[in-house]
Formats: sequence, structure tokens, C-alpha cells
Amino acid sequence: MRLRVLVYNVHGFRAGIDRVAEVVARFEPDLVFLNETGGRLRLRRFARELGMRAAADPWSPIRRRVKDAVLVRPPWRVRGHRLVRFDPSEWFLPRGALFAEVARDGYRCTAIATHLGLRPRERNAHARELVGLVDRAEHPVIVGGDLNEPPDGRAFGILAERLWDAWLLGGDAAGETFPAAEATARIDVVFVSEGIRVERVLVPADEGVRSASDHRPVVAELTLPEPG
Repeated sequence: MRLRVLVYNVHGFRAGIDRVAEVVARFEPDLVFLNETGGRLRLRRFARELGMRAAADPWSPIRRRVKDAVLVRPPWRVRGHRLVRFDPSEWFLPRGALFAEVARDGYRCTAIATHLGLRPRERNAHARELVGLVDRAEHPVIVGGDLNEPPDGRAFGILAERLWDAWLLGGDAAGETFPAAEATARIDVVFVSEGIRVERVLVPADEGVRSASDHRPVVAELTLPEPG
């Protein structure tokens, strides 16, 4: 089963929902992994504009939001989702991972949108916690998100020891994603578990992309293993 995924830190849709939606719609992704999704109403409107369904963090009256989300395009559907809050994590900028079990025609995979912390020690702890959760996944795993560090960082390496860095398997030209205007760092990534074939990965860099967010998106063409 061929699957197109897109990873995007949308910077709270500060540049406008329509502008971000225009960038995403161009690639017609089956799954979208989002970071910094802003308010819930903005996320729902964004999903509607794309004809997709969003799995996001549950409402809480006492905790600040972890603003990661996974969006699916029918006939893909979300069979269940949950948020894992990383520890340690700053109260003002909580970090975590949004796990969504997605399915279509007998195919299933675990889609994980994540955004690691700003400090190295924090990121390393987050990466180790995420790897421990991935090890317990029952289905093929796709991780997409903003790691806040390039491939030579320790947290990046912790994930790369357990999962495949899709860019190394199918990267097309430059892979830097931040800052969007003149990208110099590859910090937005797609990781896949054993058995998922990477066909191609690209980072668009046209003017529309450079003005829609402070990050560039990552688009990956993947092939899932046959069920069973």
C-alpha cells in the first residue's frame, strides 16, 4: 500500500490557515503530522479545508496543550489515538507525542506526531521515552515531527538507532527545513520502522512554502508492508 505523508511545523498558523492549507493540498497527503497547531478551532478549520480528519490532544482544564496532531484523508481513518506527555517537560512549553492508529483496507500503522524539547538534556530524555513507546507498538510505525536538532544531535541519534531516517533512504536534493526563508538545518523528519519502504522524500522550497510558516514541510512517499 502506497502512502504519502507530510510533516509540518505550522507555527500556530500565524501566516494564515489558507496559506498553510494551500501548501499542504498541493501534495495530496494521506497522513499529515503537525506541530505547533495553535488553537483547536484553527486546527479543525484547517482539517476541514483539506477534507481531512484530525486526531489531537484531549481537552484539559488544568494543563497547557501539547499541540501535535495527526490528520488522515479518507478512506484512511483513525481507529484510536492518545497523547503521551514527555517527562521532564517545561510547564510553559509542554512536549509530547500524539499516537494515532490509522487503518485502511486491512492495512494499519501507528502514526506518531512529536515535537522534542529545546534543551539537549530534555530532548535526549524525550527521545529515549519515545523509543520505549515505539518498541511496544503492534503495527508498523511512522514518526514525524520537529526534533529541534540536526542529525548529529544525540536525541536524533537515539531515534536513528531504533528507526530508519527516511531522508537517508530516499532524500531528494537538500533536506534542510529551518528556517523556512533560508533553511540551514534538517530538524523536521520522518522516521519509519522496519518493513516500511521509503520511495522518495522531498522538502519543497518555493516562495509559497517560505512564507507559510517558519519551517518547511517534509513530504515522503512510503510503501507499507502487506498485512500479516
